[in-house]
Amino acid sequence: MPIIVDIDVMLARRKMPVGVLAERVGITPANLAVLKNGRAKAVRFSTLEAICAVLECQPGDILRYEAEET
Repeated sequence: MPIIVDIDVMLARRKMPVGVLAERVGITPANLAVLKNGRAKAVRFSTLEAICAVLECQPGDILRYEAEET
C-alpha cells in the first residue's frame, strides 16, 4: 500500500508506549497495532484527530505517501 503510517516514529520521539497512546486515544491496542503496522484499510478522521492531539503532531507527521514501483 502506498500510504505509510509512521506512528512508531512519533511514539519514539514522544517516548510514549503504544499502550499509553491506545488508552489516551480510546482505541484498543490491537486496533492501534493494525493501523501502526500498515494493515488498516481506513482510519476515521476522529481517530486521526485524537492520535494527533495526543502526540501533538500533524497528520502529515504520521502519514506519508510512497508511490508503488511498477
